[in-house]
Order: sequence, then C-alpha cells, then structure tokens
Amino acid sequence: MAFHHLLLPFFLVLLALPLASKATFPNPRLHNAYIALHSWKKVIFSDPNNVTGNWVGHDVCSYTGVFCAPAIDDNCTTVVAGIDLNHKDIAGELPESLGRLTDLALFHINSNRFCGRIPKCFKHLQLLFELDLSNNRFVGKFPHALLSLHNLRYLDIRFNEFEGRLPSKLFNMNLDALFLNNNRFLTTLPENIGNLSVSVVVLANNNIKGCLPNFLGRLSSTVQELLLLNNNLSSCIPEEIGRLKNLRVLDLGSNKLVGPLPESIGYLTNLEQLNVAHNRLTGEIPASICELPRLKNFTYSYNYFLDEPACCLKLPWRNVRSDDRQNCIPYQSEQRAVAECEAFLSHPVDCQSVSCRRKPPPPPSPPPPPPPPPPPPIWPSPPPPSPHYELPYP
Repeated sequence: MAFHHLLLPFFLVLLALPLASKATFPNPRLHNAYIALHSWKKVIFSDPNNVTGNWVGHDVCSYTGVFCAPAIDDNCTTVVAGIDLNHKDIAGELPESLGRLTDLALFHINSNRFCGRIPKCFKHLQLLFELDLSNNRFVGKFPHALLSLHNLRYLDIRFNEFEGRLPSKLFNMNLDALFLNNNRFLTTLPENIGNLSVSVVVLANNNIKGCLPNFLGRLSSTVQELLLLNNNLSSCIPEEIGRLKNLRVLDLGSNKLVGPLPESIGYLTNLEQLNVAHNRLTGEIPASICELPRLKNFTYSYNYFLDEPACCLKLPWRNVRSDDRQNCIPYQSEQRAVAECEAFLSHPVDCQSVSCRRKPPPPPSPPPPPPPPPPPPIWPSPPPPSPHYELPYP
C-alpha cells in the first residue's frame, strides 16, 4: 500500500505533462504548427547550413524560415502563415504532419534536395496561395492533392522528376502562374487548357506530344508568357494563336511543328520574344511579324523557310535580334544544302490533314436486323385407332 502511495505523485506528474506542454502555446494552432515542424525536422537528414538548428522550443514564430501573422478569421490569433526555405540545400522528405499547418498561405522550398512524393495531406492546406516546390527531387505523378486547393494562385513544380499525364482538372484551376517545365510529363495538351486564367504558363522541357490545338486561342487574354519549347508537338501552328493579344513571350522552339508560320502572329502587337527555331516549318516569313512594334528577339533558324521579306532583313537595324540560319532561303548564308531542302519540300504538308480540330463522330451503326420469327409449333400426331375399335353406325 505504501508503494502505491509513492507512485501516485509520479503518475500525476506524467498526466500533467501534456497539459503543461500545450499550455505553453498561445493558441492550439501554434501547438499544431509545433507538432508539424518537429515531425518535419525528424525526416530532414541533411542540413549543411544548420537552418533548422534553432527549431527548438515553443516559439515557432522565431524559427528560421517560419513566418507568423494574424489569422485570417481572427486578428487576435497568431498563426504560422508562411514557410520560406528557398536555396538552403536541405535534404529530406515532406511528412503527412504538414497537413496540420492549415493557416499556411505561402510554402516555398525551392532549390533544395527534398525527395519522395508530395503527401496527400496537402489537400488540407486550403489557404495556400503560393506553392513553390521547384528544383528538388520529387517524383511520382502530378500530385492530385493540389487540385483541391481553391485559393492557390502560384504553382511552381519545375525541375523535378514528376511523370505521367497532366490531369485535365489542373487547367480548370484559377491560377495566375503555372510552371511545370523540366519534368518528365508524358501527355498531350487537353482541350480545357483554354480555361486557364494565367499570366504565365511554362510547360517546356517535358514530353508533350500531339497537336498544338486551336483551342489554345481560348486562353485568357491575361496570358503574357507561353513557353512550350523542347517537347514533341507535331502539328501546324493554329491561326487562333493570334487571339492572345497580351502575349509578350511565345516560345515554340525545338518541337516538330510543320506548315507555315501563321499570319495571325502579326496581330500580337505586345509580342517581344518569338522563338520557333528547330522545327519543320516552311513557306515565307510573314512581313507582319517582322513589323511588330515591340519585337526584341525573333529566332526562326533550323527550319525550312523559303523566303523572308525585306523588313525581316532590317531587324538588326532596329536592334532586334534575329536568326535565320539553316533554312532554305536561297540568297542568305549558312543555309541548308539544296538537296536537303528539295528532299523535305517534296513532301508538302496539308495543315487540314494534321489539324487538331475534333473530328465529327462517326454515324451511328445501323440497328441490328430483327430476329427471325419463331418456327411454327410441331404438334404430335394422334395415335392410330385400335384394331378392336369399331365405329358405331346409326
């Protein structure tokens, strides 16, 4: 009995520890942040600059790279609103406990050595406005947990090892900037890419195949930069691209695009940078493009263009950088061999045959023929009369 009396105070102290620990935080949200950050610190296995060295104690707002602010729903409650660990050379993973940071509006960890997959818990970060995971070593398919972040405006996952198809739901998000370049996405451009309301969209250096679709012209008029270089796009450039009136940068270089350069690009009066080099384009350079008032760089080398108007030859006089090498322009230097040009041009491209426009569905199949009528019933023959039976006569 005396032994039990000795243990009782010890157990009371143990029971009081969690309460005392939680009581040291100004509010439960900071306590949740403490749990999340310390769980994260446990899966960081390299921190050469000792950035997380001061991640000790209960004052999470004093941790390096952690920023606090009043909560959106309560100005009197302090919360962890941002994490910025850019360029810290940290190696580790992202644990599921990060889902406790429900007040997070900014999460920047670019240029580190984080690896693994993006945890599903990110779907709980509903206040997230900016997410920058670029230049790390993340793998797997596009993280679907991000598709439910309705307040997200800036998404940057470039320079990782993501792969597979891009979900069409991504292009319905209300983003302002989308950076997916330098991954391993193997996909086509979905029809709803025109639903984006971005100012910048960069899909370069992936493995995007198929058509450069005409519905690209439905992109919001807010788009200013469109970069699709170094993919496997293999169609004509649609005339509808001339609808993107605020476009300043258009880079379609290093694909397999064919056909002429659309005259409609000459309508893009805000265009400054145009790159269509390293494709299979042919025909004549439209004069309207070389006359664009804000043009600073026009690169169309390594194609099969046959001619360029005089205004294009005068671009250097306007301090516009241009490059027409390795084409089929007879009076210019550094062009392709005549035999190479003739071989390529002997197979002209019909842009209607490589159009991305949706083909009408085939006519419905004719209905199947009606089933044959059932055969008539076969009734059994009556038995013969018995030989001992005599018909009655009147």
